[in-house]
Amino acid sequence: MQLTHYNTNFKSKKFPIVLVCDNITNAPNLGSLFRTADAFGIERLILCGEHISVGKKLRKTSRSTEKVVDYEICKSAIALVKDLKNKNYQIISLEITTNSQSLATFQFNTSTPIALILGDENFGVSEDILKLSDAVLHIPMYGQNSSMNVVQATTLALYEIIKQLKPL
Repeated sequence: MQLTHYNTNFKSKKFPIVLVCDNITNAPNLGSLFRTADAFGIERLILCGEHISVGKKLRKTSRSTEKVVDYEICKSAIALVKDLKNKNYQIISLEITTNSQSLATFQFNTSTPIALILGDENFGVSEDILKLSDAVLHIPMYGQNSSMNVVQATTLALYEIIKQLKPL
């Protein structure tokens, strides 16, 4: 029998992970990130940028998870990342660079909270934030395309992080 939202027996849990969106502005992507944050028990979602709003398109895609996910809107991603670094968060950027490491083989420090930095849909994580990162990770790609949608990439990264924090 297929289970519904009302008869699943998943246990609610929060993980010491903060998702930082570096100028992600597409409302459906942001709404999907709320759903992903809820699904993985993320501590907080932080939306950074000048023109971020929680509007109708975001709420439609989030399927009301914006009501249950702890989130904030912040103008400056760089100032936020510096603050998180000072609070001893591991700064992990999800980006393809000449020095990025594979998500598939990276070992996360499971005793320190994680700030996972996600980049703008067109330009990725900013260079200034990449320089502050403790690690820059990429998802191995085997097709013609060199990247995937920010929500899909985030979902894969969170799955790997949670697997290491709490083996499934």
